[in-house]
Amino acid sequence: MSEILTIDDTATRWSTAERAGLPLVVLLHGYGADEHDLFGLVPYLPGELAVASVAAPLAPPWPQPGRSWYPIEGLDGRSSTAVTLAAEAFLRWLDAAAGDAPSVALLGFSQGAAVSLQALRLAPERFDAVVALSGYVAPEPLPGDDALTELRPRVFWGRGTHDDVIPPALIDHTAQWLPSHAALSGRVYSGLTHSISEDELGDVHRFLTTWVDGIDADQAEGSRPS
Repeated sequence: MSEILTIDDTATRWSTAERAGLPLVVLLHGYGADEHDLFGLVPYLPGELAVASVAAPLAPPWPQPGRSWYPIEGLDGRSSTAVTLAAEAFLRWLDAAAGDAPSVALLGFSQGAAVSLQALRLAPERFDAVVALSGYVAPEPLPGDDALTELRPRVFWGRGTHDDVIPPALIDHTAQWLPSHAALSGRVYSGLTHSISEDELGDVHRFLTTWVDGIDADQAEGSRPS
């Protein structure tokens, strides 16, 4: 696998063309999906946001359709290095795309959740909230991990009891790692498979609303005369 990955910005879907000054939520899809997959979640997110849905940089092996962030089979299958390469590509995309967004949050599903959490670890100062659905934290340590223990960014981790896609060892690692590196909230949904439920979307909406309300409060505080 090439060590330089590039995200095709022309494939990115945006919820609005008027993005100046709006908080930004970036959607990162799962394996075999594309930039259209999670875009249907936009109506379930808080208002007054700019939402971008990006296309992962790789094509899965034929005949699997869609895109992928990293291989899940072979020698590079789910390797931490492969997840890091994808996260680095995403951060390069974000450098060009974020504009003047006062705050950035990520919402990833499956592979997209793993890449979202890896991007947070690589650049903890860039993100104020991460929603990780049916995903995991890559097991190898990164230099930014110590900073996370101090910053403790807000992370929502949601998964189902019947999700048989993510290996149990990665779930166990994530359950141990996240509480010590983030202000963690989340839920395990009874009967849910490797998917997203209505209940979960309600929890995500509340989580992101708290994030947006915090931005508004900070801006109001900053505008007061000293």
